[in-house]
Amino acid sequence: METKEVILELRNKKGLSQEQLAEKVFVTRQAVSRWETGETQPNTETLKLLSQLFEVSINTLLGSPQKLICQCCGMPLEDEMMSREPDGIINEGYCKWCYADGNYTYHDMDDLIDVCVKHMAGDGFTEEQARTYMKGMLPGLDYWKNHSNLEDGGKTEKFKKQLIDEFNALGIKGMPKVEKLNALVGGYVNIEYPLPGGMNVKFLDDSATYFGNQLEGENGRFFGVIGNADFLLVSTYGKDVTEPELVLYKKR
Repeated sequence: METKEVILELRNKKGLSQEQLAEKVFVTRQAVSRWETGETQPNTETLKLLSQLFEVSINTLLGSPQKLICQCCGMPLEDEMMSREPDGIINEGYCKWCYADGNYTYHDMDDLIDVCVKHMAGDGFTEEQARTYMKGMLPGLDYWKNHSNLEDGGKTEKFKKQLIDEFNALGIKGMPKVEKLNALVGGYVNIEYPLPGGMNVKFLDDSATYFGNQLEGENGRFFGVIGNADFLLVSTYGKDVTEPELVLYKKR
């Protein structure tokens, strides 16, 4: 689609008139009308406002002329997978797993490769093929080419170590020792837990990024650990996340 068609479709999905959209991005109704007829296009600053309002990338607003990939892990980027800056603006360079709240979540290429290989193995790749592919592809991405300039002084790794220590200090019976945490997007790990009163509850924000891991316990059960600056969550479940049970939800 062209920009004019994209803006018209997004405006209608939001249920906004041309005048209402104009007010939200500080232009005239006539300007919106000209966008939708293709006479003109929004300038850079207005595209940023439209991106934030419609929750899509500027690339999408421009008709998706580029095939975007995460410049840390190489994942193809769709709007819902793109990271956000602390002010909510979409960052078109990275996925939610690799960049969250203004921080890069991976600082060791081998750690990232280990995570990616688990997802790629069996999906058309052997583990060896997946590892070889990632080792050849990652060094060419912007993040790893400029990694030394993008370092956060170890803040992210220090925070993950703090969370690991807190999980291990809980002393939960049968839970293996937590040794590593990976970036997890809420929408992919937001399990619904049954509570004693009969209610089913989710605790995560689908759009947020957390740190967590899956640990193999006994009798075919797994432990899931997830945390951020506000809380620690521990759960157990069977294979394919069957029969989930909330073990602990603790404010930090």
